[in-house]
Amino acid sequence: MRKRFAFGSMHGIATVIVIVIALGGCAQPGQRVQPGMDQQAVIATLGPPKETYDLPDGGKRLMWPTQPMGSTTTAVDIDASGNTVSVRQVLQENEFYRAEVGKWTRNDVMIAFGRPFETAYFKRMDREVWTYRYLENNIDHMLFHFYFDAQGVLRQTQKQPDPRYDPSQRNVL
Repeated sequence: MRKRFAFGSMHGIATVIVIVIALGGCAQPGQRVQPGMDQQAVIATLGPPKETYDLPDGGKRLMWPTQPMGSTTTAVDIDASGNTVSVRQVLQENEFYRAEVGKWTRNDVMIAFGRPFETAYFKRMDREVWTYRYLENNIDHMLFHFYFDAQGVLRQTQKQPDPRYDPSQRNVL
């Protein structure tokens, strides 16, 4: 006895397949990298990093940014023996708030988040500002700013909605 599928059932199966494929596209590149992988395996998985920074413990931070238009940067920390210690998306609020005003420098911000998508200098404030795009709560497109004094010390941080996603600003940018 052959079982027949109603159109609604086939439609439901097709919908589930489309959803699974779409969700697979949302996976972060770093999710394919696990702690313990050696550096060569990480590079074979993600490709050559766009940025590399030395860490104080003799390790390295490898970064795969999507800036200037994207809002993620995958960071893989490699220990001195060449094995993965951690993998994370660093352009997010909980990471930004680790930055210590009055203590962190430009170098600390660069190692933590990679190159900013934009820099500016505000003469009246005598501050250099580095800006990063990110998604707040994976919903809202935001900008996070780091303000440095003339000596390169972090003096202020600020977040704001990304005007690129504000319909009233579409003709301005």
